[in-house]
Amino acid sequence: MSAQEAANVPQPASFEFTPENLERAKKIIAKYPTGKQQSAVMPLLDLAQRQHDNWLPIAAMEYVARLLDMAPIRVREVATFYTMYNHAPIGRHHVQICTTTPCWLRGSDTVVDACEKRLGIKLGETTADRQFTLAEAECLGACVNAPMMQVGDDYYEDLTPETTVNVLDALARGEKPKPGNQSKRLTSSPEGGFTTLLDTAKGSD
Repeated sequence: MSAQEAANVPQPASFEFTPENLERAKKIIAKYPTGKQQSAVMPLLDLAQRQHDNWLPIAAMEYVARLLDMAPIRVREVATFYTMYNHAPIGRHHVQICTTTPCWLRGSDTVVDACEKRLGIKLGETTADRQFTLAEAECLGACVNAPMMQVGDDYYEDLTPETTVNVLDALARGEKPKPGNQSKRLTSSPEGGFTTLLDTAKGSD
């Protein structure tokens, strides 16, 4: 969704944390030294977004600004800089595919293509049933197991078109596919198996 489209999204008139989230917010703020509480802006924005169906309305940004005694524009600067914050409603499953160099070299284009074909949407779009939003992401820090995608808080790595569709199908059925490596290799070991330290260690006589 473009910035112009996001600007046209209907906004709630007000926002405030639930009592439970307000307690969480206070604990987060208390982690920072006196006079440095504004450093809590990012986790508080994340907390607000999670409370508000995974998108961040202007009212939530202004509420966080009041909690931290910040100018609202300062909070909006943070919220609009980082792509982790969504400024319009998204689907239940936010599928973010890394397409930067390591993932691209390992076939992220095929992962994108598999997602678009399976979901019937393009990058930046949401399915009609509001179940899936498909997005392109910058490096997500799992280069060693490229290509990969993030769905919500979970990483799915070492993807192929087939395993990508398997993950999407499981989500569509209401299941939670096992996160992590989707290939048979152990964590980030070589695809052909271990190449060093193959012999059993022997003690000295």
